[in-house]
Amino acid sequence: MTPGAPPGGPPFPVPEGYPVAGYRLGALLGAGAWGSVHAAEGPDGSPAAVKILCAARFSPGQRRTVARMARSEQRFGRRADHPHLIRTLAVVTVEDPDHPALDGAVALVMERAARSLQDLLAEAGPGTAVPGAERILTEVCAGLTHMHRAGWVHGDLKPANVLLMPDGTAKIADFGLTAELEGTHAYAPPLGSPDHVPPEWWSERTGARGVAVRPSADVWAFGVIAHQLLTGGLHPFLGATARARSLAAQAYARGTAPLRLDESLPVRWRAVVAACLAPGRAERPGAELAVLVARAARAPVPAPAPAARRRRAAVRAGVGLLACGLALLGLAGGPELAGPPAVGSDGGGPEGVRAPAPPLPGAIPAGSDVPAAYRGMIETAARRCPEPEVTPVLLAAMLKAESGFDPNAARPETGEYGIAMWTPSVFEAWGRAATHTGPKSYWDPGDAIAAMGNYACWLDQQMKGHGFTRDLPALVAAAYRTSDKTVAAAGVVPERLRQHVDKVLQYLHDYGG
Repeated sequence: MTPGAPPGGPPFPVPEGYPVAGYRLGALLGAGAWGSVHAAEGPDGSPAAVKILCAARFSPGQRRTVARMARSEQRFGRRADHPHLIRTLAVVTVEDPDHPALDGAVALVMERAARSLQDLLAEAGPGTAVPGAERILTEVCAGLTHMHRAGWVHGDLKPANVLLMPDGTAKIADFGLTAELEGTHAYAPPLGSPDHVPPEWWSERTGARGVAVRPSADVWAFGVIAHQLLTGGLHPFLGATARARSLAAQAYARGTAPLRLDESLPVRWRAVVAACLAPGRAERPGAELAVLVARAARAPVPAPAPAARRRRAAVRAGVGLLACGLALLGLAGGPELAGPPAVGSDGGGPEGVRAPAPPLPGAIPAGSDVPAAYRGMIETAARRCPEPEVTPVLLAAMLKAESGFDPNAARPETGEYGIAMWTPSVFEAWGRAATHTGPKSYWDPGDAIAAMGNYACWLDQQMKGHGFTRDLPALVAAAYRTSDKTVAAAGVVPERLRQHVDKVLQYLHDYGG
């Protein structure tokens, strides 16, 4: 429930000026499937926000879920007492037979925030940390640590549920899925944001009490949020949809794809983020997270290193990552920031100054016919995909087969245009892969190639989801011309696409792929 205009309005009407626990409701701040949040004023004019959870229009099962969420909000809200947790001022059950949609609803009166991290990220420029990112992360970590020490798991930590007060203070909010620990885990409804739940969440069975959740799930979510805040909104797992990004995270957890932290993530934070995103829940930091975050936040910005000494470490995130992170941050007895560079780090250099990236597997050979103007775009698009098959040479081969690298190519009879031969309607869905803000165009080579990389990555993930493990470059090239479902139904490259795919494979071979 975040500030901002809701896309579809509240699930039930709440009259302007409606009284709740001595507060009068005002403008709608946000709405979701389960309820709505309204601005409110107290008897003395003090600002507040009122969340209304109402199950009147839902099925019996949904009513039980809403009732459980309301009880969780109420129970934790009364106990929460920390400067970085949103305070609950009152909890009441609405009794109003004249308004059947509201009668029996649970209303929570809370502190009113100015905006959310989601709003802040929406304004961010990719590759640049949002203003105050390190302070915000330190404050979120403090609130999360307090919850865990008190025996609670948040269960739905994401940018929309981290609110910024008028003075900029960050506070964790929305405790509908918060659950009390019973030993090592708690139970919550099987809900959550696919972009911020850990890989193991997808394999947890739902029992009579819900899904088992642990503090390590919150730590994973914190790692994702840290990566987003410090890179201007970039998710650590690439994909055009939340489901695709979750598949990339699962592939990483299975060990079939590496962890590729974005190059813009500051060096001193890389070990922290990588530790939070450790594939196994037991490998993620527990009580030491606060120490990791505090030391990263106050670590000095490293001085520039001589160009000859700049190297990137090809360290695979794995079982020993947390120990590596602790050593880097001085928790293993060494000096702060001692030891080898963190995953994908520059190994030196100030924030905002990046050493040249290491060659990717499948890099474009120097003597190829790939135009120099497009090589950086192609490599960047491939680097942002966690799937090993989506290499620079595969994207280059696909572009050559599609358009011969002609940015003005067009097939009006099929409605395909530009260097990557996008149809305008399909590009609308995938053009968000472009890294700049503002309008995107399928005629612009940078936009078109970035979108192609994102789409090819998603197609590769879809093919693997359909059970394919061989001939993935050919299947991706075929699916790009038709769809993943068409290729999956055929089980092979469809005959009508064989000539085109053979061209892609020949170019791929020519480029050394």
